[in-house]
Amino acid sequence: MSVMNAVIGADVQAGLERSCTPSHDWIRLAPPEPGLERMEAFFGGHAFDPHRHDTYAIGYTLNGVQSFDYRGVKVDSTAGKVIVIHPDEVHNGHSGLETGFRYRMLYIEPFMIRDALGERAGSLPFVRDVAADDPRLLVALRPAFAALDNGLEGLEMDQIVVAIADALLARDPTAGKRSSSAISSIAVERARQFLNENFGRTVASGQLEEITGLDRYALARHFRQQLGTSPYRYLTMRRLDHAKRVMRQGAALAEAALSSGFADQSHMTRQFKQAYGMPPGRWRTINLQE
Repeated sequence: MSVMNAVIGADVQAGLERSCTPSHDWIRLAPPEPGLERMEAFFGGHAFDPHRHDTYAIGYTLNGVQSFDYRGVKVDSTAGKVIVIHPDEVHNGHSGLETGFRYRMLYIEPFMIRDALGERAGSLPFVRDVAADDPRLLVALRPAFAALDNGLEGLEMDQIVVAIADALLARDPTAGKRSSSAISSIAVERARQFLNENFGRTVASGQLEEITGLDRYALARHFRQQLGTSPYRYLTMRRLDHAKRVMRQGAALAEAALSSGFADQSHMTRQFKQAYGMPPGRWRTINLQE
């Protein structure tokens, strides 16, 4: 038995046993972790409209054919294939078979990959082969899903993130050849922390300039190089993170929108669809419906 088959065999068999006759789409989320979200999901047909995250989306297909369009190419991922979607890259999702597909996905904020690689990389690794056989990355991912209903211990999460970061850098060695100054790294981190703490209100460009010491355009360039997205996009995603948390706790859509810093429910709905490929009402309906 190959390394790939040995690693994924139990997961695939479990997926086949539990989803041979599914009657509905569902999403199962793990307890939230700082900078990291874990999920398992099943979709019988259409899954997501075109959307983009500000995180890496890294996972693997358990069974079926997981199909999506990415960077102008149609991608089909089958059981055991590892998927790596770079931050801010538009993609969609649907089943390539009538029986649907089941998969596990880890959404990891780019700052964790940046910090784990440290001085070994000046920019985020970009993986061009979006669905591939990658035993090293699969081995790194699997511990994150060993107990999806439980949280991760701090040291456990550190180990997982480092292993994933190393596997990503192995797929894009050129990321280690680009340099990023210590000054710009400090500035980006200050901006990121400020946005985390102030997602519920309007943040002006001048505020970030004052905090970071960089003009708004230099900050935008360095922010994208190190975190894969823009400051505004990052702010929007923190608002959506909060909206998802309060919706899972039972908040109405309008309440979730206002508590997250959106102008109104329609504003949140537009941003939600752009980020997750479905309206918040559908997300709430299928979440945890296994």
